[in-house]
Amino acid sequence: MNDAILTLPRTHAMPFGALPNPAGGVDFRFWAPDAPQVLLELGTQAHPMVRDAEGWHRLRLAQARAGDRYRFRMPDGLQVPDPASRFNPADVHGPSEVIDPAAYAWRDGGWRGRPWSEAVIYELHVGSFTPEGTFDATRARLPELAALGITAIELMPLADFPGRRGWGYDGVLPFAPDAAYGRPEALKALVDEAHGLGMMVLVDVVYNHFGPEGNYLHACCPQFFNDAHRTPWGAAINYDGPGSATVRDFFIHNALYWVEEFHADGLRMDAVHAIRDDSPVGIVQAICDALREGPGRTREVHVVLEEDRNLAHLLERDKEGRPRIATAQWNDDLHHAAHVLLTGERDGYYADYAQRPLELFARALAEGFVYQGQASVFREGETRGEPSAALPSGAFVSYLQTHDQVGNRAFGERIDALADPVLVRAARACLLLSPHTPMLFMGEEYAAATPFPYFCDFGPELAAAVSQGRRDEFGRFAAFADEAARAAIPDCNAPESFALAKLDWSERERSPHRETLEGVRQLLQLRRERLVPHFGGRQHGGEYEVEDDLLRVRWTLSDGAVLHLLACFGEHRHAVDAPPGETLHSVGALGEAVDAASAPDEHPQRLRLARGAVHLSLQVSDVE
Repeated sequence: MNDAILTLPRTHAMPFGALPNPAGGVDFRFWAPDAPQVLLELGTQAHPMVRDAEGWHRLRLAQARAGDRYRFRMPDGLQVPDPASRFNPADVHGPSEVIDPAAYAWRDGGWRGRPWSEAVIYELHVGSFTPEGTFDATRARLPELAALGITAIELMPLADFPGRRGWGYDGVLPFAPDAAYGRPEALKALVDEAHGLGMMVLVDVVYNHFGPEGNYLHACCPQFFNDAHRTPWGAAINYDGPGSATVRDFFIHNALYWVEEFHADGLRMDAVHAIRDDSPVGIVQAICDALREGPGRTREVHVVLEEDRNLAHLLERDKEGRPRIATAQWNDDLHHAAHVLLTGERDGYYADYAQRPLELFARALAEGFVYQGQASVFREGETRGEPSAALPSGAFVSYLQTHDQVGNRAFGERIDALADPVLVRAARACLLLSPHTPMLFMGEEYAAATPFPYFCDFGPELAAAVSQGRRDEFGRFAAFADEAARAAIPDCNAPESFALAKLDWSERERSPHRETLEGVRQLLQLRRERLVPHFGGRQHGGEYEVEDDLLRVRWTLSDGAVLHLLACFGEHRHAVDAPPGETLHSVGALGEAVDAASAPDEHPQRLRLARGAVHLSLQVSDVE
């Protein structure tokens, strides 16, 4: 491949923001329909912009260059950063910086992505993944993840958020990678490195709200919000009211921007159930369509949803097995059932999984969703979900923990700190050896002992309200009914809370973390070498049964091969007929081979399964 292709620059063309003009200078564009006049401030100079009938303010400034800092001044004197800023080096209240996206020379010209059937996802938070908390430091660790068997990293939201630390879900500048992590070029280098290692990069995006601090859109462009829809964050983003066409364009361009300008391989869309949109074609589908019909024409591009309503129709495939809308969805049902099974906790939303958790875990493994139209106890009888058994298992991103399920605990404890390691190891094997799309949360591969508490860095007034509100929220749980117990919950705004979340990479070299890491490595190698070749978009869900504390799941894969899983989660010992096919994995509670009783050739082999045992076999003899 020639060097011209290898170093091809990438720029996403959009009507918003600032962009150097090839003929010289910089083009500035700002949508503020209610403002009769907007000034562009560049250095110490203010320049009147030209307004058109639709409320666009434009100016080409010949003396402007990449690296210049600018902002817009409203008629009342309010100074605002560019809502489409590509970089805000002085945080969300400071000026924006002109970025030349063509300045970065990419080296991944031959990259066309990877099929979804090969995805093994690793969710990470850039700020706490390494001691440095930067794009550059994350990039340096990627070879270790690739060697482990990770094929996709999912970056928690990068959009500029207030302060120096935060989860990213309170971002207010959707096009600007947060300056605490590094410059845009550093993020591009991270993606470039990942692609060189054969790894996809997914970016977590938030299109259901803007954060409470640093959002100037209410003041400079109230058309971004629709008071007809109310959300936990106030008026909803305006996807369906007057002026919504431009707002929809803003977010569609944002999705394309991450995939085209940063060469991401797809997006994880946060809490789409919280989006209010009565349009004939909802914004979620519009974004998926734009990605599929744009960059998706020449390479693999994937969209993963977080969707609390279990809307299976969003994951439907066409006759060729390709997604009609989204590629996959985070599968909280599997997590919740597994969590109750492993820990016995039944508070809050876990109440919906309190009865027969092993059966619900098995159903999730076989059919994806647990709730497919049943009434929810936690939701006071409200029905939830659509039938999902006809969907391919790969449409479900499944996990034992995520930033949400760990970080929304009072102290941010991980599953390995809460449950019997024997059962956790068994559940993890069930997940990693299933046809689901598995996801690990950073550090999970070695059972990290570091917690992941919620942390943020709001201004003083908001900080106090958020900290108190979080403690009050936990007052609903029996363990925190006492005020003294609530007071012990870490202050989410304290720097110490952020420090607690940083991974300790030295743990990987010590027992028992070293053994966990090696176990995950072996499981992912088995998945890659023996299972992935049989996966594909046409495979449907499986069948399951539960006998006492033993689960059985059987999946017929895309090429006709049959995958059999047995797992024991109780104290009873089971003597069972071995499933047909070649044994791929057979490990007991102590990591020893499961004892197979000898039997004449004409009889099935017998297995004796103890607590924590997992047996996997693959039947391919009848496949043509």
